[in-house]
Amino acid sequence: MPAPTVARRQLPLLTPAQISGLKPELADVIEYRKSGLSVNHIVGCPLECGYCVRHLFDNFAMKTPRRLMSDEDAVALLVNHPYFRPHRTPIQLLNRATDPMLPQVKPHVFAMLRMLDDQGLTNHVLIITRWRVGVEDCAVLNSFKNLRLTILVTHSGIDNPAIEPVNSSIAADSLRMLYEHAERYKTVLYWRPIVPGLNDSDEHIERARELSLHAHATVFTGLFFREEMAAYYEEHGLPMPYEGTARRKIMPEEAEQRILDAFDTAQVPGGTSWGTLFRKTSCGVAYAHGEADYNGHYGVRELCDICPPEQIALCAKAWSKPELAEVTREARALGAVGEVEVNGRAIVVEGLDEPPRYFLQHGFGYQCHDRDKPHLHRQHGRAPIGWEAEDGPDTP
Repeated sequence: MPAPTVARRQLPLLTPAQISGLKPELADVIEYRKSGLSVNHIVGCPLECGYCVRHLFDNFAMKTPRRLMSDEDAVALLVNHPYFRPHRTPIQLLNRATDPMLPQVKPHVFAMLRMLDDQGLTNHVLIITRWRVGVEDCAVLNSFKNLRLTILVTHSGIDNPAIEPVNSSIAADSLRMLYEHAERYKTVLYWRPIVPGLNDSDEHIERARELSLHAHATVFTGLFFREEMAAYYEEHGLPMPYEGTARRKIMPEEAEQRILDAFDTAQVPGGTSWGTLFRKTSCGVAYAHGEADYNGHYGVRELCDICPPEQIALCAKAWSKPELAEVTREARALGAVGEVEVNGRAIVVEGLDEPPRYFLQHGFGYQCHDRDKPHLHRQHGRAPIGWEAEDGPDTP
């Protein structure tokens, strides 16, 4: 059967003068993030979620999506990027400055997926949305033969329209639609951002539990709350979720424990079950595809205490401590300074920003941390807000 055709309605291109007026980080189409090499050649979104990362790029007011370049040029930038490894590097499409399933954006997403798939690439490709997905979209997503494609549906259940104007029922309907029609792709419930007192009530948790049964995996996480978001909250009179901001996502220990307690309660004999729950995006994606985690989280063993035994066994089999000499050689080539360490949890380096650390991490399938920004025991790489120190190693 031939692949479904998609009508192409080209979004307008920004002029060079308009692009030069953007924040440089926004105009940079390729960004390496933990879950993959991210392609963002379309900017602008009308959904107005108050906590959106677009605040960091000073373009929250840009409501109409526009292109920085053609889809063909964006794909060429990706596959020719020095950090791109065919069949290995995870890819994210349009996860920073728009929603990829907006009607005017998704034809470009589908075109890019087709170009990547036609090259025979088998890389993981992650698409994150909270917008509407229909049966025709599912048919297109099922038509890609090579890519390991995952659609992550963001659902928070936040009821305050001043913080999240988009009704969460849209995402819930999309999740069910995607799961019902999934053949060649996988779908993940992206339960986020969870904020204590805002969307972690028993009712909210029960809603997420029900939705988790309509996904191949569920990933839950907290709020990314930087100074730019705090300024927006203050300007618009929104209730501040936390007294401070942080460079990492905020997920207090008490909030996590409430979720895990509800999860445990639902697993008793005769109880109502949950879908499979994970703390990390790559863990959920890997599980959905029946693979070991490509981020090497198995080294941070306390992350695995909620994972299914069969998934832990899969990750354990694939996880291998790399040789220090090889790691040192690659790290030095990327600009690492000081001591390079390979311990039982992670590669530890100095002087490398996030992109080269992620390049090492995905290359070795082993966590790679910055010595100056340690990952504390049991905080799972989260901000310290809402966590108390306990016995255990403070590991980089």
